[in-house]
Amino acid sequence: MDDYSAWIGRTETREDVATAAPIAGLAALLDHDRSRPAAVPPLGHWLYFPPDARQSAIGDDGHPRRDDSGLLPPVPLPRRMWAGGRVEFLSPIAVGAALARVTTIEAIRPKRGASGDLLFVTLRHDIAADGVAAIREEQDLVYRAPAVAAASPPSAPTVAPDPEPVDAIRSVSPGPVLLFRYSALTFNAHRIHYDRDYARDEEGYAGLVVQGPLIATLLMDHFLRAAPDAVPRRFSFRAEAPLIDGAPFDLCLAWQEGGARLLARDATGRTTMRAEVAA
Repeated sequence: MDDYSAWIGRTETREDVATAAPIAGLAALLDHDRSRPAAVPPLGHWLYFPPDARQSAIGDDGHPRRDDSGLLPPVPLPRRMWAGGRVEFLSPIAVGAALARVTTIEAIRPKRGASGDLLFVTLRHDIAADGVAAIREEQDLVYRAPAVAAASPPSAPTVAPDPEPVDAIRSVSPGPVLLFRYSALTFNAHRIHYDRDYARDEEGYAGLVVQGPLIATLLMDHFLRAAPDAVPRRFSFRAEAPLIDGAPFDLCLAWQEGGARLLARDATGRTTMRAEVAA
């Protein structure tokens, strides 16, 4: 695998405004009553700084084509996912605030996995609202080798282990409309979230893939429904397996000292994402 050490430390600065319309769209997506919040809700900052590559610069997968002109290195591994991250909420972001985000490539780590070569890229985002530090975030991207067709018929599904005990469960049915609406809110054109043939035939998934940040947002919303007066200070999440549309999955919460542990479980009971929130 190529040496990408020269890319570590590269930065990019972008500006935006914390307008109300994306927050209203997110509230509708999460099935909340229409409201006019004074501040951006936890993880709502993901709705800002959307990708803005020209249409002529978009590749077959829906992401910008990889070359030396952008912040990220031109990794040849074709499949890219948002694998996890860690967020610190430093101060509230008022609706209408001027936003500035400085993104830095913190680390690039190659790894060999069971499915082939992997490359992990960690980005640091520092977001200020009206000049005041508001968000400090680390975002983990993973690049993966092409999907390999199975050489033999799939084996019988494995039995999920006994689930960890939880205090609150809420079920979500991830259909294509839910995925489309979140992709529209974030201007995410990755085809695995809306093009079933591409997701199956080119990237090897069984169907449309539920966006990682959407699952994380649903987990945060699950926590806030259970603790409406809580003010999250930190949030972390890690994707362990993809969630595919067409079957309901569970949002699970277990209280712990200083906050909660959160899980997303698919229809078999397998944990597909783990998260923690401190408040």
